[in-house]
Amino acid sequence: MNPVAFTIFGLEIRWYGIIIASAVVIGTLIAMKLAEKKGINEDTILDLLLFLLPAAIIGARLYYVVFTWDNYKDNPIEILNIRGGGLAIHGAIIAGVIVGLIFAKVKKANFWSLADIVAPSLILGQSIGRWGNYANQEAHGGPTDLPWGIIVDGVKVHPAFLYESIWNFLVFLFLIYYSRNNTKKDGEVFLLYLILYSMARFFIEGLRTDSLMLGPIKVAQFISLGAMFIGVFLFYKGRKKSI
Repeated sequence: MNPVAFTIFGLEIRWYGIIIASAVVIGTLIAMKLAEKKGINEDTILDLLLFLLPAAIIGARLYYVVFTWDNYKDNPIEILNIRGGGLAIHGAIIAGVIVGLIFAKVKKANFWSLADIVAPSLILGQSIGRWGNYANQEAHGGPTDLPWGIIVDGVKVHPAFLYESIWNFLVFLFLIYYSRNNTKKDGEVFLLYLILYSMARFFIEGLRTDSLMLGPIKVAQFISLGAMFIGVFLFYKGRKKSI
């Protein structure tokens, strides 16, 4: 697949950017709808997203650059070139949580309630965004003979991006369903997002051939494992308090 969708006045518009932008728009609309149902002013969500989106992009890029520094140390200006890919979702999540905590403190809002509103949009955005990886011919696995394998550089490989996209969409549907549960506690929707996404990412990352590495360790697997245990601990702790 050609990663360039079209060209305007010599500027290449890539599918990666179009897909990510579409995910942001759709996610924003869903978050605003969920906020309305929870009685939270839509302007609060829009204000939050105005801080979250740039922070997430910066966090995702910095996270990627840190673990691939050899590719940028001789030409640092390339750090700014995100049109061709090179964004890591874990960096976006970490930056988003930090900004969300600061925003909630400044606005005197409930962080967990805001996180619950954003979580379904986030996982749906990830599901849509993975197709940007397909456009860039990245985030795939090793060779396979399975009938749904895709051809990359003449080799049939696991479509790891597809596995994650499908799983993330199913998690999105579950989170929307769970958000209607009147017995849930603040933060549970976000924590379930953290647990379910991390669980799948840990296994799917094992298939990928382009993982960010820290020595012999796949960084995404290490982060996913830690996030999963943190999510389970906080979910259990919250439930225990209500018993």
